[in-house]
Amino acid sequence: MRATTQLARVLGEQTAERVAQARVLVVGAGGIGCELLKDLCMSGFRRIHVVDLDTIDLSNLNRQFLFQQRHIKRPKAEVAVQAIRAFNPAIDATAEQANIKDAAYDVDWFARFDLVLNALDNLDARRHVNTMCLAAHVPLIESGTAGYLGQVTAISGGRTECFECRPKPAERKTYPVCTIRSTPSEPIHCIVWAKDYLFARLFGERPDDGNDDDDDQGMSAEEKAENMAELRQLREESRALARLADAAGSADFARRVFDKVFSDDIARLLSMEDMWRQRRPPTRLDYDALRASCGAAFDPAQADDQAVLSPGESLALFAYAADRLAQRLAEQRQQQQQQRFLSFDKDDDDALAFVAATANLRSHAFGIERQSVFAIKAMAGNIIPAIATTNAIVAGMMVMQAMLVLTQRLDECHTAYVAYGSGRARTILREPLAAPNPRCPVCRRRYLTLRVADCAQTTLGDVLRFVRGLAGSARDLGLGEDVSVVEGHRLLYDPDFDDNLARPLAHLGLIPGKMATLASDGDDDDDDDACAPVPVVLSIAAPRAADGAAPEPLSIEGFEHIPEFAPLPKAAAPASSPPSDDGNDDGGVAEAVAELAVDDDGAIVLDEGSDSGGPAVPCASEAAPGGEPHKRKLDEGDQAALKRRAVPGDSGFVVLDE
Repeated sequence: MRATTQLARVLGEQTAERVAQARVLVVGAGGIGCELLKDLCMSGFRRIHVVDLDTIDLSNLNRQFLFQQRHIKRPKAEVAVQAIRAFNPAIDATAEQANIKDAAYDVDWFARFDLVLNALDNLDARRHVNTMCLAAHVPLIESGTAGYLGQVTAISGGRTECFECRPKPAERKTYPVCTIRSTPSEPIHCIVWAKDYLFARLFGERPDDGNDDDDDQGMSAEEKAENMAELRQLREESRALARLADAAGSADFARRVFDKVFSDDIARLLSMEDMWRQRRPPTRLDYDALRASCGAAFDPAQADDQAVLSPGESLALFAYAADRLAQRLAEQRQQQQQQRFLSFDKDDDDALAFVAATANLRSHAFGIERQSVFAIKAMAGNIIPAIATTNAIVAGMMVMQAMLVLTQRLDECHTAYVAYGSGRARTILREPLAAPNPRCPVCRRRYLTLRVADCAQTTLGDVLRFVRGLAGSARDLGLGEDVSVVEGHRLLYDPDFDDNLARPLAHLGLIPGKMATLASDGDDDDDDDACAPVPVVLSIAAPRAADGAAPEPLSIEGFEHIPEFAPLPKAAAPASSPPSDDGNDDGGVAEAVAELAVDDDGAIVLDEGSDSGGPAVPCASEAAPGGEPHKRKLDEGDQAALKRRAVPGDSGFVVLDE
């Protein structure tokens, strides 16, 4: 009671009460997440739910202070909740070890919370949570750190820019395919091959057009012409792997994959004698010989991720992981209502084990130094080392922003930066929240919930007839007659493609937890039509429980939350973004698109005029009122700071490359 009274005196009675009653979701229990959970429970938040996929590793203990050595291999979310309960036994804290992208965490699940706080190190997951919060109309506190740099911002659909309002550069560097596939010389080449080629070909999603040949990636026209014969061979290898992928789940799947990539493909490379005149040729690997060299005591399910495995141990881990992934893929293919492919995630133990084992086997074949599973995880996941102090500062700012959002004071929130070592007088800088980007491909949507009584009986045609039947009513979606339907990257229907109209939603993968986007032919990507209808995103959900009454076959909810969108402004000429070789850590600081320039009198100018322009860069300049950039004469410290290259991170903010 004393703690509650003290908080009420500091925060005010109403704020303390609202904070105590609010149901908050914390996504991620890593570096930022541990600090955030501690701050929440000690600041009066009592209803906290934590979701994290990962387990505790020895390398986490230097900055994730809720964990101890005895907790290694246990779920992060579970241990973190036990720790904060010890700080404050009065809190109602729950935990789940799960992937936040699972279909179970649908729009209804997100709508249970008053606020979501992101403490993620995964760009794809951050994008997903951003979309789900928009669909559920729940505010989001987004955060990120990278070394001494950090950022926090509040996102409210229709009122502030969302995570996707600023274009994101490529997450990682690309390499010429011939280097990756034929002549690797560094560990990263083998890791990229294992992750982006072999894993993707065997277990990943195949393009709808059936053309998965990206073998000329990173090559100029001249290089393509010079390597035409090699490219033909590589494409044939890709088709052979596609045939192997169809056999996933068979008893000899791992052996067949091994023989294909480590024996047959290397034999083909060795036949090209000119390629090896000035470089070391690879060695064909023998499955049985490597298997015999692995000690009987080695258990691939308990492999030490800090150790550099021998080639025999790598083979055992390869076979173990390949069989587990193949079994998962086979099960998904049998269940028509689920996605029928796997995506690489550094926190997926099976996927990481497969990539690490295949990368090390490839390294062994080409005479390259092998790496530990832990080191490969860092390279495959683009992880940047974290600093505990930055995580603590960012977590504290998140809690302050959370209190403002929960008490309906969004106008007092800011985008805040930690900019230590920037040459500025202050370490923490802030700027007002930016308005939504009128051309954002995510938040310039109308998010509604489509409740379906039976996805196995309701067809896509039923949904379209229901939507068109709303025309002229208060619930008219305003899309017109020529509507297209898209789920993810899949086109399900348009006026020239009606093959799916009679198919049940479940057959098309449209089940609770999935989203379908409805757009007219003149959607908001059409620069020639400033008043084009705004696309509608329908979150598929089960009916709400009724008092004995049968649920309606179809119904749509959420009209009261639909924002009014102004006509699109005239499209601006695209602005080029600085190149980036980005990576994420315990939240990863965001990418940016703002441009820095120096004019003739030595003042920094922030270019905010383009469509992809970013916010004011606190390390270099502040924007003048009205969004116009202003100039400031550079002093010696700023001149030195400018010499450091401005690089993009992963949420839309410029950081300085130290």
